[in-house]
Amino acid sequence: MKRLLILLFAGLVLAGCATSGTDPLAPKTVNSVNLKKYQGTWYELARLPMYFQRNCAQSEAHYTLNPDGKVQVLNRCLTADWQWEEAKGTAYPQVPGKTDKLWVEFDTWFSRLLPGVAKGEYWVLYVSDDYKTAIVGDPSRKYLWLLSRTPTVNGVVREELLSKARQQGYDTTRLIWRASDTQMAKTSN
Repeated sequence: MKRLLILLFAGLVLAGCATSGTDPLAPKTVNSVNLKKYQGTWYELARLPMYFQRNCAQSEAHYTLNPDGKVQVLNRCLTADWQWEEAKGTAYPQVPGKTDKLWVEFDTWFSRLLPGVAKGEYWVLYVSDDYKTAIVGDPSRKYLWLLSRTPTVNGVVREELLSKARQQGYDTTRLIWRASDTQMAKTSN
């Protein structure tokens, strides 16, 4: 029942953040993302607070590019009590042929009941040349994720990501950072 309520609320939150994306003051995206290079596993280094990730201590996203250009999404979250929660969905370009602004729809009973209503915006604001780090947000600046191919990054990379997020108008003082494995081990004792 708890999982059902979480998925319902996540669907409502995503529906609430769906906008047209034409605001001239909106964050700037990277213009093009090579989805073939972007697919794979990304670890969340930090995120802005959001209800549907409130219990997440460590999160990761797994993206798989389909032949039709859509991306299968598997988001996994390890809670402080060592339980995995996951959500599956599909991402697809908001504008055909443009890969920097995607819609994401998670597979919930709500999205099956009202297709197209519960979708969220996934804007790629930055991706490194080697596709090892990325910044993803939404045009309202309510949501932000700092991502990496590894669970941790060095201080220089961390500061570079923070600087880029601040330049886009995001409040990085509110970021929730990924719990380290050491922190997780302490909470289980």
